[in-house]
Amino acid sequence: MVPVLLALAACLLGAVGASAQTATSGDDRGSQVDTSAPAAALTPEQQSMLKRAELAREFGDPLTTLPQVSIQDVYTPQNFGTDARANKLLLRPIIPRIPKFSLLPFAQLIRPTFSMVTVPTGQGTETRTEFGDIQLLDLAVLPWSSKETGLYMAFGPVFNFPTATHKTAGANAWQLGPAFATIYKGIPGLLLGCLVQNPFSLAYTEERHTTSGTFLFQPLVLAYVGHGFYVKSADSTWSYSWDHGGSGTLPISFGVGYIWLREDSPPINVSVTGEWMAYRHDAPVAPQTSIRFALTVAFPQWRPWR
Repeated sequence: MVPVLLALAACLLGAVGASAQTATSGDDRGSQVDTSAPAAALTPEQQSMLKRAELAREFGDPLTTLPQVSIQDVYTPQNFGTDARANKLLLRPIIPRIPKFSLLPFAQLIRPTFSMVTVPTGQGTETRTEFGDIQLLDLAVLPWSSKETGLYMAFGPVFNFPTATHKTAGANAWQLGPAFATIYKGIPGLLLGCLVQNPFSLAYTEERHTTSGTFLFQPLVLAYVGHGFYVKSADSTWSYSWDHGGSGTLPISFGVGYIWLREDSPPINVSVTGEWMAYRHDAPVAPQTSIRFALTVAFPQWRPWR
């Protein structure tokens, strides 16, 4: 319970503290571009630099209104509790909806996740590959979010549908729970925030008699360093299970990404991230080290309200 409270406090205090800072000092990460200058006063190279810096934040922002599709492959060569190697292939689109094009009076962000997983079948090296569960995150941006302060907050439900083709590839349960995200974008080239989810099992596809809930906390830190490159620590998700004696994991990650701009073509984001399990409690089988490869294609032309 203590790690959960500390995670929430760090997320909220970090976002509120960051919003109190001024963003008038410019980007001190190598761009040396006056962001307050009119676009016509900037050279084509400077305009490209600013566009890349903004796209880097858009690609890492769970509250972005930029339509995009991401393909990720998470390879785990070492696991605790088994000699098998694991892999997870993810397809994750982000579908934004705004009041002009939605029945709701606020911006809505829909993020489904489809997966194919290779999971261990025991303590040896044997594995099996199956389709995993489908997750759906549906966030509504709260009305007091503001471009002036750079602080954005959103709240909504998270769903898990038991579509896995084998019991070892999913949660074996229909799950529903709350989700919350906060993002601070008031400093040029920097993105700070977190994504919190807590799905609870409501009904099971396998025989079971206890209610299961898992608290998930994903810290988000991304900094643009210039020339299309950025660094981030935004792919690790800390977990705490409310049952089974309070099992938990705390991985940490570091990644590098590149924004590829092409004339008259969609922007492309490629990144690679390494992840290491820094702490685990009562989790006999868990990833020890992982490598995440990601390719994301954005479609700014599908954002007609801009």
